[in-house]
Amino acid sequence: MTERFEGSFTQQEPIPEDGIDAAVEVMRHGRLHRYNSAPGETAEVARLEVEFAAYTGARYCLAVASGGSALATALRAVGVGGGEPVLSNAFTLAPVPGAIQSVGGHPVFVGVTRGLTLDLDDLSAKIASSGAGVLLLSHMRGHVCDMEALMRICDAAGVTVIEDCAHTMGARWNGVPSGRHGALGCYSTQTYKHMNSGEGGLIVGDDPDVMARAILLSGSYMLFDRHAAAPPPAHFETQHPDIPNVSGRMDNLRAAILRPQLRALDRNCAAWTARYRVVEAGLAETPGLTLIDRPAPEAFVGSSFQFLLEDWSPEAVRDVVERCAARGVELKWFGAEAPAAFTSRYVHWRYAAPEPMPETDRVLAGLLDMRLPLTFDERDCAQIARIIRAEVGAVWQGRAAAE
Repeated sequence: MTERFEGSFTQQEPIPEDGIDAAVEVMRHGRLHRYNSAPGETAEVARLEVEFAAYTGARYCLAVASGGSALATALRAVGVGGGEPVLSNAFTLAPVPGAIQSVGGHPVFVGVTRGLTLDLDDLSAKIASSGAGVLLLSHMRGHVCDMEALMRICDAAGVTVIEDCAHTMGARWNGVPSGRHGALGCYSTQTYKHMNSGEGGLIVGDDPDVMARAILLSGSYMLFDRHAAAPPPAHFETQHPDIPNVSGRMDNLRAAILRPQLRALDRNCAAWTARYRVVEAGLAETPGLTLIDRPAPEAFVGSSFQFLLEDWSPEAVRDVVERCAARGVELKWFGAEAPAAFTSRYVHWRYAAPEPMPETDRVLAGLLDMRLPLTFDERDCAQIARIIRAEVGAVWQGRAAAE
């Protein structure tokens, strides 16, 4: 009998009980706004910022309303605007170029390698051809490029790096936490990320003037002293008349939910990666299927899984997607002609007027992706791998017979 997977790829694990208790306490006292605190009280958002700064090793941290708000705030804080070119990955999700466009910048896309990381040769070429002074680097689907090599290129060219760590909270490159190589690191706490508050974001950095601007942009009014992970007051006092209030604050309810999740983050990251390794082992040496190499310096978080069907026809890839779906396994395809749900690629973002990138198109044409929520156990992951292996094999054999 053909087996079918019955789990949900969109069902997350429950909020921890201590997070629920903390959220109920916030609702009971009613002080949800981050600046609405009782005398002598440190608000939940301020506590979260201190704890996340300590977790990443950053001097400063700001909590905001969403991951997209974190990206846009970071871009504004380093001065992007007025049609300025901003480099970013061709392989990313729509909020990344959307954040660039929202602050008045213009996205300039950089190619992707077969390892699903930024093409550093193309980065050098695009820096030279565009004159861009900022790179919004997306660690898309948790794949981290050689960060030392990237920073050498950017530092030599005077390019400021902002890291989009929506998929790499808890990951490291050569022992350095994701988000800590560039000037700013931005994280998401949207439901499908590594901590879940529905929506939410965090920004970390060490430059006091840049982080003061980010806090002012988030809508701090004159309440700088309510931030426990912020630069000294002098960095605000010289800037606040010149910085617009864009109002993107996190509230105490979401921070209360997140703080217990931060304490469990490393344990959960290890659990995700254990599940990833089960799928990886189950798909090893599948004819026609290419696994993504994970280099030794990359301590990644395996909360999603990607593989390539290299140089397959669109019809054959679509057949795999449909056959797996019929057996309960949801695969997202980055080579589809039209965007679908959360999945789109650079050619779909017409507002950015993207230039064709044949090598990147070749990679994305065969790229399949799926979530690995912690509501799956390792037996689930082994079953998922068996189903994918069988359906890829069936289509591969059909192609071989037709040829």
